[in-house]
Amino acid sequence: MSTQKPEKYDVVLLCEDALSRLDAQQVVSLHDELRAEGTDVAYTVLLPIDDAAAKVEAAMSSLAAGEVMASPALAMSDVDLEEVRRECRERSEKNLAESLTQLRAITGNVSGKVVSGQPIDALSEVVKEIDAREAIILTQPHVVAEFFHLDWTSKARRKIGVPVLHLLERETFAEQGESGV
Repeated sequence: MSTQKPEKYDVVLLCEDALSRLDAQQVVSLHDELRAEGTDVAYTVLLPIDDAAAKVEAAMSSLAAGEVMASPALAMSDVDLEEVRRECRERSEKNLAESLTQLRAITGNVSGKVVSGQPIDALSEVVKEIDAREAIILTQPHVVAEFFHLDWTSKARRKIGVPVLHLLERETFAEQGESGV
C-alpha cells in the first residue's frame, strides 16, 4: 500500500510579531524535503491585530494603581479609542508586510492577512478553508500561559485537527532546544 503525497502542502503561520529573516529561513527549512520531492509548499501568514481597547484599559489600570497617585486621574473619554485601533491595525499590517517580504525572499508561494478577534478562531477557520496540513505558531515565550496551557499553541492543539508546532521568535532551533521548547 503506497501513500500518495499531496501535490500541494499548505501551512498556516500564526505570528505574534513580524517574522525576522531567521524566522522565515527556519520555517521554510522545515519543508525542504517536501519541496525536494516536488510538493508545492504554500504558506499563509496570520497576524492578529492587537486589542486596542485592552491595551488602553491596561494602561489606565496601571495609572490608577498608584504609579501616579499624585497626578489627576486620566478619564477614558480623553483617549481616542478609534485612533488607538487605527494605529494597532497599521502596526499589524506593517508587521504582516514585513513577514511576507521575509518569506518571499526564500519562497514564492506566500499569502497572508491581518485578523481580528480570537487568533485561534481565525487560525482554525483558515486551516479548514484551505485544507492546511499543519500550523506553526511563532511567539515570544509566555511562561505562565504555557504552564497553564492557555497559550496559543495549547489552544490550537485542542481546537484544530492538524499538527501544531510552536517556535520562538528570533531564536535558532538550537537555542530553542536549550530553553526546553
